Amino acid sequence: MATNEKSQRATGGALPSWLYAAGLVALYVGERLVGNGPFRALSVLGAVLVLGAVVTRGLRVAHTTGDRKSAEGTLLAFVLVGIVSLVLYAVSSDLLLSFSQHTLDRSWPRVAGVLSVLWPVLMAFSVFPTMFVELAWSSVARAPKIEIVRIRDAAMTGVGLAGALTFALACGYVATQRDGKLDLSYFRTARPGEATRKIVQQLDAPLDVSIFYPPSSDVKEEVESYFQDLAKESPQIKITTYDNAVDISKAKELNVSANGIVVISRAGRKETLNIGVELDGARNQLRNLDKDVQKRLLQVARPGRTIYLTSGHGERGFDPANDTDKRPTLRDLREVLQGQSYAVRTLGLAEGLGVDIPADAAVVMIVGPTSEFLPEELAALERYLDKGGRLFVALDPDVRTDPTQPGGPPLLPELLGSLGLKFDPTPLANDQIFAQRSYQKSDRGNIATGGYSSHPAVASLSKLGMRAPMILVGAGHLEEVKVRPPNTTVDFTVRAQGQTFLDANRDFVDQPTEPRKTWELAAAVKRKIEAPKDDAAKDEDAKDAAAKKDVKTDDKKKKKKKKPSDEMRAVVLADVDALVDGVLANPGNAYFLLDGVKWLSGDESITGEVSSEVDVPILHTRKQDQVWFYACIFLVPAIVIGFGALMTRRRRMGVRSSATPPGTKTTKEAA
Repeated sequence: MATNEKSQRATGGALPSWLYAAGLVALYVGERLVGNGPFRALSVLGAVLVLGAVVTRGLRVAHTTGDRKSAEGTLLAFVLVGIVSLVLYAVSSDLLLSFSQHTLDRSWPRVAGVLSVLWPVLMAFSVFPTMFVELAWSSVARAPKIEIVRIRDAAMTGVGLAGALTFALACGYVATQRDGKLDLSYFRTARPGEATRKIVQQLDAPLDVSIFYPPSSDVKEEVESYFQDLAKESPQIKITTYDNAVDISKAKELNVSANGIVVISRAGRKETLNIGVELDGARNQLRNLDKDVQKRLLQVARPGRTIYLTSGHGERGFDPANDTDKRPTLRDLREVLQGQSYAVRTLGLAEGLGVDIPADAAVVMIVGPTSEFLPEELAALERYLDKGGRLFVALDPDVRTDPTQPGGPPLLPELLGSLGLKFDPTPLANDQIFAQRSYQKSDRGNIATGGYSSHPAVASLSKLGMRAPMILVGAGHLEEVKVRPPNTTVDFTVRAQGQTFLDANRDFVDQPTEPRKTWELAAAVKRKIEAPKDDAAKDEDAKDAAAKKDVKTDDKKKKKKKKPSDEMRAVVLADVDALVDGVLANPGNAYFLLDGVKWLSGDESITGEVSSEVDVPILHTRKQDQVWFYACIFLVPAIVIGFGALMTRRRRMGVRSSATPPGTKTTKEAA
């Protein structure tokens, strides 16, 4: 037996494996490449070689002891798995035709299908472990002591590779047969938002919602769920579901030509919302469903109103002023206002700005002028405000981007002074909290703030805080004048973060002469306007005065009041770039515009969040960016390296413990 172990130590365990490999190759050539005929003898030769490998491996197991016997037994087990695989192949192949007229795929087709998949899997679990064990065996074949742990690890590696290959092939087969796709993107239909609910709560006349969908549509369930939730806010909403192919007369009445359409109608006015029938194509519409429904509700439930944007003073417009004007435009602003049922028009000298403000002006907006207004224009604006007008002013701290205006920005001292404000165009910067744009030092001029007051002009923002930060690019700041006009109230609605500093030299670095504090960025102004009294009102006031002197006057006369006074309102913003295309897409900026315009036009009762399931970018402070950077560069690799070192140490300790026979002492213990 010692002689056999010595010869095996010299040759290793490779001879039976070589016989096994040669037999498998011969079987493959004889069965797959050559087929029937005289070359079928290759299949017979292959079978003989495989059986010879089994016999040889069995003799080795019988004539060895210890760890070598265990290693030989492991190899024999994997070879036997291969034998089982070949037997299953023979049963599922046409080899049975040589002995019978019946084959397995004819008699039991499902069994034949299972065996045709099972035998390659078993062959993989035979070949790969055998190959890896032989590689490990060759490195320790001549050693006086076999490292059985290394042999077992090699065997498990082969088993793992065979399992991974089987799993990959199974996934590929299933994907090919089912031919489906899986969308792992985030999706959820928007729910009615706060602003939409408030609009519905104020309905004073019935509103019909007609939903055109086939009965089996998944989108129909999502749309119905949204409107049923909205109908809980008011009994004025009536929801009816139709099928365009069945309810032909109703579809013709509402001018609907296909399914997947929602019609919102009230008092002869109707608005159409096209969502779609298939869920995959309607996902974007469902994510923004609340926004689209709110737009249609305002168009049918509220009369159209007009917002005028002044022109002729270098203001930002809907298109560039000329070929050299590279400033962002106000197309997004126009789209947002039109979505709130406002008509947007321009107002310049040609439209009567120098004479008087149009009577249908709900709000007048001055957006980023680069030159001063004429005295006649300022006088018209003053008369408009004295009558209870509504004004939105967005100032441009830096007009040097306009080549036609080399000077400084217009400060509008007369107009702002009548509102109790003055404008300082010195730009602000923040090196702690800012919006990354170009990843340069100049990004510090992109101020991000969540400092909002509780004023109705920022009702939504005051609830959201830093969840909806407002971004201002190169903003100036506002200050209150020392002598405030009578009956005027000034509320600063947006403030910069406390780390913000004046950047007079525009180097985006804090200097000792540049203080840090919470600068005022926006203000809401209101002033009571006493309504003019007619002769009847004057007679009533005289009667009330006489009644106060008479102790026995009637109680009804005591309760009479004056005619309620009107109110002038204005919103002033120290940065026009907060309203331009691209920046206005930020939710904080959009809410500032929406709530500000609603407060100016007297619709503060319908301010609130618009529900949307569209993903929004995540803003990080500079400190948070640093934490993420160092965590990705140092912390994560350190964890991976530490885990690998721990597992390597445990494996080495396991090898040492298995290589040391029980009862033997180490060198230190012997000493």
